Amino acid sequence: MADRVPIVVVDDSALFRCLIRDALREIPGASVIGNADSGAAAIEKIAELNPEVVTLDVEMPGMSGIDVLREMKRRSLRTRVIMVSRLTDAGAQVTTESLLEGAFDFVLKPSGPNPAENRQQLKLALADKIAAVLASRDDEPGPIRQAPSRPSRSDAPTRCDALLIGTSTGGPDALRRVLPLLPQDFPVPVLVVQHMPAQYTKSLATRLDSLCPLHVVEAEHRQRVEPGTIYIAPGGWHMQVARPDPDRVLINLTDDPPEHGSRPSVDVLFRSAVNVYGPRALGVILTGMGRDGAAGCAALKSAGGRVIAQHHEGCVVYGMPKAVVEAGLADFCLPLDRVSDAILRQTGRFS
Repeated sequence: MADRVPIVVVDDSALFRCLIRDALREIPGASVIGNADSGAAAIEKIAELNPEVVTLDVEMPGMSGIDVLREMKRRSLRTRVIMVSRLTDAGAQVTTESLLEGAFDFVLKPSGPNPAENRQQLKLALADKIAAVLASRDDEPGPIRQAPSRPSRSDAPTRCDALLIGTSTGGPDALRRVLPLLPQDFPVPVLVVQHMPAQYTKSLATRLDSLCPLHVVEAEHRQRVEPGTIYIAPGGWHMQVARPDPDRVLINLTDDPPEHGSRPSVDVLFRSAVNVYGPRALGVILTGMGRDGAAGCAALKSAGGRVIAQHHEGCVVYGMPKAVVEAGLADFCLPLDRVSDAILRQTGRFS
């Protein structure tokens, strides 16, 4: 079963258990090996079968999805958890909290009247997550292309006017471990792209705001960019920065086509930041599937900026950082617990 992903399906609704099983059975590489109708039954089933993945209903009577996740962590059950959530404020809040606590990813429960369309919607969403699980198995770094010849550079700080962060799968937990370490007097704005739907980016911003010394907000169109504030790109919108006059930098939100299948896109933010900040931008690429961010980092490097990429050890999916590192674009390739220190050094907070 090395080329397949063994999965346990957990949902208190027999209808949804059946729907999720049927969707998974149509996905190459997915293998449903068990199911459970409650949180308590899920814990026992996971301990018994040791699946690689569990799809976990967020809202269940008794032991909820996040309760199951916490019990799995307490028992050191290393199964990847895909939360299955309704598109509601309550669902978004609990799902976001689950992601911050280490859930692998999430999918939305379809709510349409047509069962076939619901199954297809789930299939497409789950197929992306199963592909990410398969990609996460191969987290070894590949060959690194030699970076273009340029003068030797130390890790001494240069002038930095903006911090840019891009991430996807595993990003909420990574952000939770990096952003709270930035102090209240952090001297530059922080602009973050995390691949998530709209309701969830708002919930993410709210939760991170409660954890961080800095103020965290979901970005708004034409909002002024200020030092010491963290701006989360809203789901469904590309986030760009622009300088309409010498004294102001503003956020522009656009509904231009997705890039790398994502809106917001890391590349879109980074390219716009090059036009505003030039060499005075610091880019950070954290865990995530795909290549979003690589082209943006190339533009940033061409302008003289610097790039930090997360090391493959500890990445939930070593896709986005891998693309940056293997292209020779990373000035620093660091484990997650050293990223905040590197940010502080590069922004002149300490030496």
